[in-house]
Amino acid sequence: MEKLIVNKLQEMEEKENIRILLAVESGSRAWGFASPDSDYDVRFIYIRKKEDYLRLDEIRDVVEGQLDDVFDINGWDVKKALRLLYKSNPTVFEWCASPIIYRTSPEFEKLKMLLPFYFSKKKLLYHYWHMAETNYRGYLKIDEVNIKKYFYVLRPLLAAKWILDKDCPPPMLFSELVEAELEDELKPQAEQLLKMKQELPEKGFAPKNQALTNYIEYMMEKMKNKADEIITQDNCGWEYLNHYFMSLLDLQ
Repeated sequence: MEKLIVNKLQEMEEKENIRILLAVESGSRAWGFASPDSDYDVRFIYIRKKEDYLRLDEIRDVVEGQLDDVFDINGWDVKKALRLLYKSNPTVFEWCASPIIYRTSPEFEKLKMLLPFYFSKKKLLYHYWHMAETNYRGYLKIDEVNIKKYFYVLRPLLAAKWILDKDCPPPMLFSELVEAELEDELKPQAEQLLKMKQELPEKGFAPKNQALTNYIEYMMEKMKNKADEIITQDNCGWEYLNHYFMSLLDLQ
């Protein structure tokens, strides 16, 4: 499958006249809790030719590829990615931390060096808290729960706890977050859920786990309060991002 994905990315490069700097898996496969029928969520960052950035009629900053039951492939122009990084966008941090990499480049390695300068503890905490809260309210307040929704709540809560404890962006792998941040008495239950998720289809259901539900409710309130308490700090401005972007154009 990896070879097929790499070939599809190359075809998109040729069709769109772009160069891909980074291509990764971004969904449940990268999080480590894919079901047998999970699709492949492939995301990439690309750059166009220098003259394309000088046009009066600007080109779209998103390239959309295949979207079906097997593949969900799309990417962002590097200019879009840098503007979002300036705002400490969590998606940029996650793509850069994906454990499944289909394409990389020296330019991407330089981009990774900029990440710490634009990391905002407050913004990422709010993002993960809101993700957990939205999925909890929408999917976990019933007796029979779609198993994958537990992970859509637990993963962001543990990611938020990681940010508080370590003052840096969290890893993608759910197992790494569980090992570092989940209370020991709940780890066997999380591991059991993970085993069920990996064996059942995407729409597999199971009875609500009250112990995990209690933990989720407690952690959601705690993370929200912690995020509220953090004083917003300014990032280091546009200089590093502008310099990086200009250096990319010089290589074109």
